[in-house]
Amino acid sequence: MSQSQRDHYEVLGIGRGATPEEVKAAFRKLASQHHPDRNQGDPNASTRFKELNASYQVLSDPQRRSLYDRFGHKAEAPGSPFSAGSPFEGGVVDLGDLGFDGILGDLLGAFGVGRGDRGDLKQDLEVSFEEAAFGCTKELRYDRVTSCAECRGSGAAAGSVPESCSACHGRGRVRFQQGFLPIAVERTCPRCRGTGHLVHDACTTCRASGLVTSANTLEVTIPPGVESGATRLVTGAGNRPRTDRPAGDLEITIHVRPHPFFRRVNDDVTCHVPISFVQAALGAEVDVPTLDGKGKLRVPAGTQPGSVLRLRGQGVPHRGGVGRGDQRVEVALEVPTSLSPRQRELLEAYAKETGEDVLPQQKSFMDKLKELFD
Repeated sequence: MSQSQRDHYEVLGIGRGATPEEVKAAFRKLASQHHPDRNQGDPNASTRFKELNASYQVLSDPQRRSLYDRFGHKAEAPGSPFSAGSPFEGGVVDLGDLGFDGILGDLLGAFGVGRGDRGDLKQDLEVSFEEAAFGCTKELRYDRVTSCAECRGSGAAAGSVPESCSACHGRGRVRFQQGFLPIAVERTCPRCRGTGHLVHDACTTCRASGLVTSANTLEVTIPPGVESGATRLVTGAGNRPRTDRPAGDLEITIHVRPHPFFRRVNDDVTCHVPISFVQAALGAEVDVPTLDGKGKLRVPAGTQPGSVLRLRGQGVPHRGGVGRGDQRVEVALEVPTSLSPRQRELLEAYAKETGEDVLPQQKSFMDKLKELFD
């Protein structure tokens, strides 16, 4: 066992003789406590949750648990022929998920093709800049494959009962042993096509499949401070690949729409505000947009173009739940494009009166320029 990898039973806080129900109960309790959404200020919450999930995946599967009890973490190590995702996962090759017909095709698939569809779905959810900053609740509408409500997933018409498949004894899988293979080979039962039963009077809604595609609406809570590209995993909200398997997971990716004024830098919000030459020279109080509505910004006298002024606590709420970032306002000097004769006369008089003495940055630049070419 790697020093950094804890014992799966220790992670879930159970003994090695724990029943499947005790394994599930321990996982649900700890997963609820350590879910990242409930521990947003803890950077290690996601790691703990992944560790819990990994341990549960092993101990909730009888075959994987049996191998783990015998070989420890070596059974799950990369390169192990019995590790998850390997051709001999759990000591049995399930050829029904590989998509090949015949023994030769099954063996080629076992060594070159991954596991079958688990029903996982991916959906995008778009939110506004303000919704991402302050959090919100959104409705996500999407289509998913679920059990047929008419026949309750049996595939049989009302009043009829499916017959257990005699070929696989209701398992949906048939297993056989090849003399040159040290493992049992398992594949989908060809008679019942993996359902474990035979339907003689089919449901007209699902046509004996037990599954239908239906519209689903999910209420998604967006926490304050979420960033574009963040993902949320909703367990069991994906497709049901088969009637004898649970629904897959739904992965939601958050996309934040661009804002006409603001741009986000960590938890700070930046924007550009144009001011006049007079406001920059004499100082002024100007109106600026903020996430909370219209705000006031004090521009000090002598403010230079490109200066960045701050509005404290007017940015995005910190994900830890305490305080907010700042709003950074970059000052852009707006030069008038048309002047009246009187305005031109006043500016010319100003230029004649001041010369270069009141323009220290320009004077310094000109001095350096002369030194460069002298």
